Amino acid sequence: MYSNIFTLFMSPKTLIILNKKIKNLFNMRIGTGRGGMVIGSNQRLSFTGFWVLIVILSYSNGVAESQVVRGIFVFGDSLVDVGNNNYLSSIAKSNYYPYGVDFEYGPTGRFSNGKTFVDFIGKIMGLPYPLAFADPNTNGARLLGGVNYASAAAGILDETGQHYGQRYTLSQQVLNFESTLNQLRGIMGASNLTNYLSKSIAIMVFGSNDYINNYLMPSIYSSSFYYNPSQYANLLLNHYARQLLALYSVGLRNFFLAGIGPLGCIPNQRGSGQAPPGRCVDYVNQILGPFNEGLRSLVDQLNKRPGAMFVYGNTYGSVGDILNNPATFGFNVVDRACCGIGRNQGQITCLPFAMPCFNRNQYVFWDAFHPTEAVNAILARRAVYGSSADCYPINMLNMTLH
Repeated sequence: MYSNIFTLFMSPKTLIILNKKIKNLFNMRIGTGRGGMVIGSNQRLSFTGFWVLIVILSYSNGVAESQVVRGIFVFGDSLVDVGNNNYLSSIAKSNYYPYGVDFEYGPTGRFSNGKTFVDFIGKIMGLPYPLAFADPNTNGARLLGGVNYASAAAGILDETGQHYGQRYTLSQQVLNFESTLNQLRGIMGASNLTNYLSKSIAIMVFGSNDYINNYLMPSIYSSSFYYNPSQYANLLLNHYARQLLALYSVGLRNFFLAGIGPLGCIPNQRGSGQAPPGRCVDYVNQILGPFNEGLRSLVDQLNKRPGAMFVYGNTYGSVGDILNNPATFGFNVVDRACCGIGRNQGQITCLPFAMPCFNRNQYVFWDAFHPTEAVNAILARRAVYGSSADCYPINMLNMTLH
């Protein structure tokens, strides 16, 4: 009950600190001169005393608030790219208007009208936007809040998205992170780096391109000829697990693994003509099941590692809720893009200086492939504060208390 009251008056960052302090409070020993007493199930604070303690605790250590999560390291594809592809020879770029039309810094390489999913998470955690790894200015003390390695068209498999040109694949992003570690080690030393990484979070957003820019493109990629959906999911998960263990082996301990959303409902797939008007492409959504289910199971296996906390984010369910109940979330356009050309505004994605829709907060999809800022905000809140239906086994808020 108290957490609902706190939400009205305190920032999310303060809530993280406060929840942790309350948890410690009810397990602490208070000196009495007789060996101390334990505040717990057998002892009850008075109502007034409880609230006095809450007020004191919530303001007692403002500096520590920024230390709950020390840094956010982002690995993924265009859903969370913040400009890495600007520095690569790739046609998968978004550093032009109208991308960023609602973002404070304009077109930066984010594939959205505004903030990405991880931008919102960083804001909740009280951290700056993680900087693009490829930006020459991402060095020195600027690394301390975290780094974003995500690259549009990237996949779990190295071959995924190769028709777009250069991109940082999952395996390359892991190597890029290791180069960042070398710089951080020089800044803070090995022992401090270990502690820093244990208080940082890795956000992983992979898999979508391995389907829409690989498995579902038989004219370019042969994967669908060699693997059925279950076999292909196993292939992806085995590659994914190896890279996750590589990140764990160099010190990261807290991971948020986003599942794949309902790709059969994005404007690009709706616009393909494979489904009746107003309907998603069911086949595409169905083949994602083995991957998402397998990723959730992988979390259980990885959490057996010492000190590890892996969390599965149910992106499919969260986006599905929005699509099935759009009015509840403030949306009224679910089947076409705010910016794009052709059927469902999804056959050709948002081109330079195209005119986007005006009521962007009412659209679920910004372009042929990506959600609007409004959807990203909902997904971020569900990742941080969500129920067991949104995150497994715990949400990101509880991860910080783990």
